[in-house]
Amino acid sequence: MTRLPLHRPALLVPTLAALALAGCSQPAPPADNAKLASGEPLATRAVMIGTEGPSLPACSSISRVEDGGTDVYWAPGETRAVKARLAGGTPVSLCEAADNDAWFGIVFAAPGTDKDMCGVGRSVANAREYQGPCRWGWIRGGTVRLGA
Repeated sequence: MTRLPLHRPALLVPTLAALALAGCSQPAPPADNAKLASGEPLATRAVMIGTEGPSLPACSSISRVEDGGTDVYWAPGETRAVKARLAGGTPVSLCEAADNDAWFGIVFAAPGTDKDMCGVGRSVANAREYQGPCRWGWIRGGTVRLGA
């Protein structure tokens, strides 16, 4: 009968510890596959609705995000922290423009939510900050197909 050599537990423990530490050196992926944001937003500016007057819808057009998607930020010009990431083709309501159309204030429904519940298709008596129930934020100009 042939005897197999026994492993020494003292040699096995350091090897397992080295493997465990090697697995911990990888950073965790960002939530929702959004790019990593560095720090808190420097500014927050709510999107205004009803800026075209009480006879028109609260937000001027329904558009779609360009292929490739876009990041949504807390304020125009603020790029330190990403508020949300929208996939290409996502419908958004354009409510406000800033910096010569370099930024658009948008309202958008959460995934799986009806965009008609956002309430921006009807008029409002006075221009005001959007308060919900849908999400809002700022995207760079050129990242949506207008009126699509």
